Amino acid sequence: MSTPFSGGCACGAIRYDCMAEPLLSFNCHCRDCQRASGSAFAVVLLVPKAAFTLTKGTPKYHRRTADSGNTIDRGFCPECGSPVFVNEAADPELVTIQAASLDDPSWCPPAVDIFTAGAQPWDHMNPALPKFARQPTEDQIKELLPSRG
Repeated sequence: MSTPFSGGCACGAIRYDCMAEPLLSFNCHCRDCQRASGSAFAVVLLVPKAAFTLTKGTPKYHRRTADSGNTIDRGFCPECGSPVFVNEAADPELVTIQAASLDDPSWCPPAVDIFTAGAQPWDHMNPALPKFARQPTEDQIKELLPSRG
């Protein structure tokens, strides 16, 4: 893992730093993430909100009700439209960063596929990754988290 790490939008108007390793990196196949990413899924990283800092710009937000039923605010660049991060009302202590917004996304391979019930039939998922038809429970997520021992 690469800590600290940074990223931003395509045009550079929005920038951020994160001072903690991601808790988890995953592929989300929900329809909302498909629309937001413009692809079959979104690759995202879950990080502690306390470690995430916007260093440049002011994102615009689009509020949605996700497939999980949770209210989410998708932060994106008002200039170029790049999706950058997501805040979820259900997890106010966490930020979900779009892996595509990282300066170097090569170091954060996804560990799991979620919302696979909504996956597109033409999408080829990595058979080695655990799969969840919907959002994993808190206990299932804890089992996926790397040991911090």
